[in-house]
Amino acid sequence: YSPWFSNTPGFNNPSYWNYKDDYMDSISQSIFIGNFTSAEQRTELLKKAVNEGLKESVRIFLVSKIDQYVSNKKVDGIINDFGAGITSRFTPINARDNSNSLTIGVKKIYQGAWNPVAGFTDSASQQIWGTVSDPGSFKNPFTGTTIPVRSDWKVETAGPTGKLEVPSDAIKWNSAQQKWIQVGNGVKSISKVTFHLNFGNWHNGQPMDMNDILYSIYFLYQWGAQPTENSKTFDSEYSPKANQAAKTLIGIRVIDKNTIEVYQDYWHFDEGEIADSAGVFPSMPWELFYAMEKSVTDGKVAFSRSESVSKNVDWLSLLVPNDANMLKLNLEEFSKSNSIPIGLSTFEKNSQYYNMRYSSTISWIEKHGHAVIGNGPFYLDSYSPEARIITIRSFDDPTYPFEAGYWKKFENVNVATINRVDVPTIVSLGKELIIPISVTQGSTIYYYVVNADGNMVDSGDKQSDTGNITITLSKEKTSLLSVGANDLKIFAVSDSALKPDIFHTSFLGIQGESKTIPENIEVSSSSIVGPDYIVIGVVLSAIAIGAIIALNKDEF
Repeated sequence: YSPWFSNTPGFNNPSYWNYKDDYMDSISQSIFIGNFTSAEQRTELLKKAVNEGLKESVRIFLVSKIDQYVSNKKVDGIINDFGAGITSRFTPINARDNSNSLTIGVKKIYQGAWNPVAGFTDSASQQIWGTVSDPGSFKNPFTGTTIPVRSDWKVETAGPTGKLEVPSDAIKWNSAQQKWIQVGNGVKSISKVTFHLNFGNWHNGQPMDMNDILYSIYFLYQWGAQPTENSKTFDSEYSPKANQAAKTLIGIRVIDKNTIEVYQDYWHFDEGEIADSAGVFPSMPWELFYAMEKSVTDGKVAFSRSESVSKNVDWLSLLVPNDANMLKLNLEEFSKSNSIPIGLSTFEKNSQYYNMRYSSTISWIEKHGHAVIGNGPFYLDSYSPEARIITIRSFDDPTYPFEAGYWKKFENVNVATINRVDVPTIVSLGKELIIPISVTQGSTIYYYVVNADGNMVDSGDKQSDTGNITITLSKEKTSLLSVGANDLKIFAVSDSALKPDIFHTSFLGIQGESKTIPENIEVSSSSIVGPDYIVIGVVLSAIAIGAIIALNKDEF
């Protein structure tokens, strides 16, 4: 619901009428760039943003749809992400059966354009792209925390209110001067992240290197710069987001061929989020970005849907043969003219290096008929729009860092369970109350006691390695209970899975002594884990599907 994010009417395209909401923009931009000083302040910003979004109701959703996903019981290795379900990128990477191939039915095989700038906007393309491209970091499927994939990092921060010195030889791209410049003396940043990058080969056989990183950073600065009247490096959907990110990026410093320091004005109470925000791991080879950039600035295609509509050109898609061939022609021209992209000319002078990059990508496009080149455990072999089939094959390259089964650790999850709560049905006001609780080992509980007036009597959290926890309400606390009904709510979570088990009961408060013995409440596990959280193995004799992805899994 934030206009600056290019997802409201107008999409920030000056050719259209654009919806405006300065208040929402100020809130959401503060969240995006880390303009808060505590978790509590960030939560308040989120509440304000949600409230404003509902109040404005730019979009009104009339239907809530629940999609069901099933898997054959012969398939092992299904990972049930709490957010994405079994469609998470981890499932096709980790799934296995007794054959060398796996067939996955998807609702749509092609819905939006495939390009890493302002494409991959639909879930169908994202699910397939997630198997052919490794990110630097990703989210834990059960906790949502940021975990390393192809980048390891060390975070140093002086935030939320302090600053760190930035080395004077750190560099940044200056779009006005069209060159890399040193930041100079006296520059400071809130945080510094040192990344050690786990490179390997691209699917076209070329080694990933620091030039891929540098070009992606150049691209962010260049396309995130404030547009001038005749600026060609502006996309109404991508550039406003890039502009906010570029504002926080103070500079970078290359340490060696695998290590880079990133200095940024961004703070978060979770250091993993700082690393995620500063991430620089590339999604595609730099020469593809160079070729795409030329086609867009030449006015032949556009990175985003809204730009393609307003300019009456195609939405660039690397999966479409015509677009792939257009990029191939650009690469052939680059090779013939010994072209060196301006974003790399400061760092790499070897013409043989550039020609090797160009020729490898040209050969890939000629062989596969598309320009989708990633670095993940599978490569996209072929796309047949008539048959609605995409075939991806295991990338059996010795430089790929992860062996088959690396993500097997996510197959089983330790979900917290409340097994037993001993709470009296009648409680005497002004008398100490002890409530023993049994949960799975290593769980943390959050409890809330509320009286009949809706006032909080007591709340807190407790953790136990043994699974035995006791809540104690003092005489002073129980004197705040109501004569009549009072409520107790308990939420239990584990460190490895943040899906809570919930217990709720009511009890009566009375004046004087009660002779009623405690009621032992046993919680059945079947009432905790509902069908929404269980992957049910189903043998399918036939299924009508919109498309098929065939995975040739020689080793996966």
